[in-house]
Amino acid sequence: MQSLEQFLIKKNYIKVKLHLSKTNHFEIKATINGHKGLFILDTGASSSCLGFEAIETFKLNVEDSEIKAAGAGAANMDTKMSIKNKVKIGKWRSNKTALILFNLTHVNEALTNHNSKPVDGIIGADILKKGKAIIDYDKKHLYLKL
Repeated sequence: MQSLEQFLIKKNYIKVKLHLSKTNHFEIKATINGHKGLFILDTGASSSCLGFEAIETFKLNVEDSEIKAAGAGAANMDTKMSIKNKVKIGKWRSNKTALILFNLTHVNEALTNHNSKPVDGIIGADILKKGKAIIDYDKKHLYLKL
């Protein structure tokens, strides 16, 4: 019997290693506009997000946004938007990804209070859906379709 990995590789998926943090979140490394970062993988986040401090790090072109963000214990947060970003996770790529920017201080404070590393942002359902993502929780792998 073939494994999940063998089956998905035959279906043109790539495998990306996930790291389980001390806070029980999966962390993933990704590249945005050619710059590497650390992200939480969050299937419950509708949009992929970055902190405001990531504007320079990832060379983002930002616009003001009317949208208010909520989640992880905070609500009604001001946001900005960055469109047409190049996102790379493993060998998977997307060249026209929109990202939401908001204050991630509360997220990173919670992570560091639990001896976890701060993150640059969150990879949400928008990117996971675009990549036809499959998560192998047992083996700690993310599969994305090329």
